[in-house]
Amino acid sequence: MTKRYATPGTARFGRSARTAWGAAWGAAWATVSPHAGALAARTGDEMSGPALMLAGLALTGSAAAGAALLAGITVAAAVGGPVLGALLDRAAQPGRPLAAALVLYAAGLALVLLALGRLPFAVSVLLAVATGLLGPALSGGWTAQLPHVVPADRLPRANALDAMTFGAASLAGPALAGGTAAALGAPTAVLVSVALIGAAVPAAWRLPARPGAAHRPRAASLSGDLTAGVRALVGGRRLARATLVSVVCCIGQGMLTACLPLLGERVLGGAGRGTALLSCTAAGALAANVLLARFPRAVAPDTILWATALIQASAPALAALSLTASGGPALLVTAAIVTGLAEGPALSALFAVRHQEAPARLRGQVFTTGASLKITAFALGAALAATLSPRSLPLTLALAAGTSTAAALTFVALRESAHETAAPPSSDSVR
Repeated sequence: MTKRYATPGTARFGRSARTAWGAAWGAAWATVSPHAGALAARTGDEMSGPALMLAGLALTGSAAAGAALLAGITVAAAVGGPVLGALLDRAAQPGRPLAAALVLYAAGLALVLLALGRLPFAVSVLLAVATGLLGPALSGGWTAQLPHVVPADRLPRANALDAMTFGAASLAGPALAGGTAAALGAPTAVLVSVALIGAAVPAAWRLPARPGAAHRPRAASLSGDLTAGVRALVGGRRLARATLVSVVCCIGQGMLTACLPLLGERVLGGAGRGTALLSCTAAGALAANVLLARFPRAVAPDTILWATALIQASAPALAALSLTASGGPALLVTAAIVTGLAEGPALSALFAVRHQEAPARLRGQVFTTGASLKITAFALGAALAATLSPRSLPLTLALAAGTSTAAALTFVALRESAHETAAPPSSDSVR
């Protein structure tokens, strides 16, 4: 039997190959793991709302109870976002407080479920409100960490991939909630959402430390950080414009979403079929971001923002037309898909502007505060439509279209003058 002996050269080559392979694998895992964690957390979040509504109905016998739980977990985001973002920005290893927020969010959902039917319903609502304070961690908290995970030249594609996780979660979350509730019961659906959010904790914990955090001076107080974050969000023309446009668009999105049950009833023959159109919207957003990830620099982010606002304005118009025109179902499905085709790229473009314009030391706060504003705007739009649509559905849809159009006009009104040129991102912005 012949023995093979490794020469010093081959041994060195083998060690070099193993080192290179290990480095490549580590880089790939560092890139994929945050997206996988974000997808799990966001799917659990998208699942938790419908699951809580179904659990509220199942355990209390009241549909209003489910709606109250959903409202409670949503409205608190406006308060929690800025504080959570400031805490992430102050941390040398932001993955640690992000992981803690995910654990507390999952625990809060479990406590809401335990309280239902055992304690006064007001306790469940208060628990939902307290849990909702941490909601922005599942959206802006993840996205703000991307510059620490991927090189600057790969950030546009990473933005598109991150936005794809929102679309995929919007598509899978409600379907998982409904399917699990039908097969195993609504409380089990809540527990599955808790498990999905918990599964994202290891990925959050392993997020890299912020470069240079050990040598960076810390603000004197949390309130000082909050003030600086607000100034960063509204002080820069480009970032303030993108934030305002996205928030106004979210009002229109909330209005259109609240109209879907009535649209389904009048056009498709059932309110449930109307809410199923959200899957069409999520699929459209996912498809658009797949294309954008393939060509991340094909269109400037600012152009995408105003163009998608106009495209979103066309969706309520198509939905209104479906009420009277022949081929109404096809028009309504088209409206849902068009909404997604606009929402997906708009989200990627918004992320790009935030990454380029937000100072690195305030990036987490900019993202979580922006997420809070969008969540609140969506809720306000839905509440307005819930009041108006039973009285006049066409008028409500027209108002939704007008709101998105106003977002595009807002962009034009705040557009930089022709002689101004966009300053290149500072090194502080892209670290």
